[in-house]
Amino acid sequence: MSIPLQTGPSVLLLAGILLVFAVITAYKSVVIVNAYEKKALTVFGKYRRLLDPGINLVVPFISDTYTFDMRTETMDVPQQEAITRDNSPVTADAVVYIRVMDAERAFLEVDDYRRAVSNLAQTTLRAVLGDMELDDTLSKRSEINNRIRRELDAPTDEWGVRVESVEVREVNPSPEVQKAMEQQTSAERRRRAMILEAQGERRSSIEAAQGDKQSNIIRAQGEKQSQILEAQGDAISTVLRAKSAESMGERAVIERGMEALEEIGKGESTKFVLPQELTSMVGRYGRHLQGSDAKENGHVLDSGDFDEETRTLLGLDDIEEILGEIDKEADVDLEEMERAAKEVKEGTFDDEMN
Repeated sequence: MSIPLQTGPSVLLLAGILLVFAVITAYKSVVIVNAYEKKALTVFGKYRRLLDPGINLVVPFISDTYTFDMRTETMDVPQQEAITRDNSPVTADAVVYIRVMDAERAFLEVDDYRRAVSNLAQTTLRAVLGDMELDDTLSKRSEINNRIRRELDAPTDEWGVRVESVEVREVNPSPEVQKAMEQQTSAERRRRAMILEAQGERRSSIEAAQGDKQSNIIRAQGEKQSQILEAQGDAISTVLRAKSAESMGERAVIERGMEALEEIGKGESTKFVLPQELTSMVGRYGRHLQGSDAKENGHVLDSGDFDEETRTLLGLDDIEEILGEIDKEADVDLEEMERAAKEVKEGTFDDEMN
């Protein structure tokens, strides 16, 4: 005798529950870790190990995992208010770049490393700004960044987190201080403009004075040169007047000598002895005749231009012969020449010579 199997709704429900449970169990047993992540595994709340990237099998329902991003993370530090060392209120905010280096320590040593780093960065930012003066907080941004990073290094290393860099974005003084700084900057710019203007005027005055100095020097040199030239001209004029006076004196002497010769010619003596001074003066007078006095219409007369009778009457042949024997010029003693002419006329000159 056989008993027939009965399938009711309860059996189907149980089978469905078992199937769902099997699917959930399989899903809970597989943990997928991304390439840039690490996961901390705990079983019954006890830390077991770090799960590497890829597919990992765990005990379902009694295991938990905690994910850590191993890439560099950017963390904004909220705006902070601080009082500088010179009692000036400022506000500042920053950006902190962190990276998890040891996921196990980040899991075991700190509750929430992101919140911990953010709070530590805020307090450090306020401390660094409070230890500096206002001008330094505005101008030494790089020094602020380095000091904050050094202050964060020690505690974050214990958490398995490294602070790669810190960048302070803005440091703003209070509105009253900003207004005072703007007024100071405006006053400084006006002062520099006045200094530059004064320097420009001073340089212009110096250049003008140097120009006047050079002009005066050139003018003085010109006047000196003019005086020198004028003095040289006066000296030359004086010399020429002296030579002209000397020439006029010699001509007067020659004329007196010619008169004396004329008186000698009226005497009875046929033999005459003339002084050398007289022959020199006659030669000089002949040259004067050829150079100036004997010019007619720009043509210098030559003794050869006269006929024989005129040459004989004027005695030009004798004068040319006398001129050819002249060796040098000498001064004439007018009184001696007159005395010699008188002796010749009286006939006593020849007797004394003999």
